[in-house]
Amino acid sequence: MSFGQGGPQWGSGGQNQDPYGGQDPYGRQDRYNFGQNDPDPFGLRASAADNTPDWAALADASATRARRRRWLLIGGGALATAAIAGVVATGIVASNSDEDNRSSGKNAGELPTAPDLPSDTTQPEPSFSSVAPLPPPNPKDFISDEKKDTAPLSAESLFPGKKLTMGDRVYAKGATARTGTCPSATQGALGSILESNGCDQVFRATYSKDGIAVTIGVAIFGTETEAKKAAQQAKGNVAPLAGAGVPSFCKGGPVCRFTANSYGRYAYFTATGYTKAKSVTSGDSKAFQTGDDLAEFTFRQIVRRGEAQASAAAANPAG
Repeated sequence: MSFGQGGPQWGSGGQNQDPYGGQDPYGRQDRYNFGQNDPDPFGLRASAADNTPDWAALADASATRARRRRWLLIGGGALATAAIAGVVATGIVASNSDEDNRSSGKNAGELPTAPDLPSDTTQPEPSFSSVAPLPPPNPKDFISDEKKDTAPLSAESLFPGKKLTMGDRVYAKGATARTGTCPSATQGALGSILESNGCDQVFRATYSKDGIAVTIGVAIFGTETEAKKAAQQAKGNVAPLAGAGVPSFCKGGPVCRFTANSYGRYAYFTATGYTKAKSVTSGDSKAFQTGDDLAEFTFRQIVRRGEAQASAAAANPAG
């Protein structure tokens, strides 16, 4: 339809008159002006110079529409990402809940129940004794008093076996003896010293190696004090014990070496000499070594006796 001469007339004013009297019939004032003063009612007006469209305006409008689409895409993508994250988190929580339910033996959908707490808080708490345990027995206590030193005692328990090995040195055991008359096992003044201090009995054993013999004598007393006094007062010597392959020694002239010591209620003495007519001198390392080995061995035997009795007492405290 054209608005030329063949078209309908707009009242008595002719074709160029505004049938609405310049008013927008929808109440939008001056939205469209169809009068002669506005030949381009849609804004596509050409310039007076070249009669071409306003490309700048068209470009601005296109850019505005592109920005709107870009923001819509960005907003939509963010919403989609948030929705996916929510779905994944929900799945993880649901999976963990299922695992917890399965591990606790519950069905899916059931809430876990708190463990039952004891309702009775008046029960007594465990108590511990404030008394410290007794210390282990001291081995020396058992060999320092005849009332405690009750284990069997003999020449064989003091001097076991047929030989004695100390390091790389091996000594053959000769004769052994025991007597309840202490002076009979001594020479010189030692007998009276033992008797005056309450000696009960004397055990002897002889060992030899390379022509050197040693008799070790162990005198037994009732207390540690008595044995110590006898060792400190010692004069004379323990009588050398021959026999069982060992000839007489330390008799009739050759000089011998004598020692005295004590531990607990035991006093022990050594007599070291050559089995031939030869004296022991101060620089005779072989003779000194033999006598010291036998004295050290006897000391260890007395210590072991105390340890054995202490161990037995600790294992059976009621006994």
